[in-house]
Amino acid sequence: MQVFDLHCDALLKLWEDKSRSYTNHPSVETNFERLQQGKVRLQLFAIFIEPYFPSDIKFQIALEQIDLFHKKVIEQHPNMKKIVNWNDIHKLKDGEIGALLTLEGADAFGNDLTKLRTLYQLGVKSIGLTWNNANLTADGVGEPRGGGLTELGFEVVHLNNEQMVWTDVSHLAEAGFWNVMNSAQYPIASHSNSKTICNHRRNLTDEQAQALFQKNGFIGLVFNPPFINGEEQATIDDLLKHVEHFCALGGKNHVSFGSDFDGISYHVKNLEHAGKYPNFINELLKRYSEADVRGFAYENVLKSIPLDNRKR
Repeated sequence: MQVFDLHCDALLKLWEDKSRSYTNHPSVETNFERLQQGKVRLQLFAIFIEPYFPSDIKFQIALEQIDLFHKKVIEQHPNMKKIVNWNDIHKLKDGEIGALLTLEGADAFGNDLTKLRTLYQLGVKSIGLTWNNANLTADGVGEPRGGGLTELGFEVVHLNNEQMVWTDVSHLAEAGFWNVMNSAQYPIASHSNSKTICNHRRNLTDEQAQALFQKNGFIGLVFNPPFINGEEQATIDDLLKHVEHFCALGGKNHVSFGSDFDGISYHVKNLEHAGKYPNFINELLKRYSEADVRGFAYENVLKSIPLDNRKR
């Protein structure tokens, strides 16, 4: 069964150590060979800049990560196909893997909307306004004041709507989440779990989850044990509790996967990298119908892709 994965940090790893091969380097959890093993059909690649870098070089770092995406991921692997328009996902042939760029944190463009438009032009199809810290668009979950979107943040959401780009609420402070719900046409949570099951600041309350479901958004389950059970070790059964809870809230058609591979320090047993996805699928199939599992694995995302028939 094919899989769509909504979040990984492979580009950060490739940028931090440019000697790493994307093909099969053991430290890259979403390397090409592992995506093949895991039957991953679509992988989203986050552009992420650590907050300690000076703001005046962050856009350059973003461009360097995009350059590595083209050089190491796309150019060296003919079966990796860059997704430029949403329709490209439907055009993938047997054996091909779609690769889609996302941005984790508006820090990369600051308050320069020309830079944001450049990122759109380079193929970024999902924008997460913040990481855990605050920036010029909003507060992240780690900002004590817990503020909502700024005027600039609302403008970015408006541009995302115009460009048919997802606005990603993972990492947003709760006030910002509700601002996005009221203004975004295409809201998603790329890598978050249920706060009811695991009371972690990065997870979503039942009210937040249901609001996403009502807006035809979806939640990508994150495979980070501290977000699953609050511990450094977790099992697939622990992760399945989040699936069960979201389904009980009416979200069966809105559950998806957002592993956070290459961005996490701890791992679910038997789900340590993308090549282990079949272990997760097999456990899901023991509890849910094949149609439901296809939904979780990829169809729920396919149903929520913006209709994009424009030529770029």
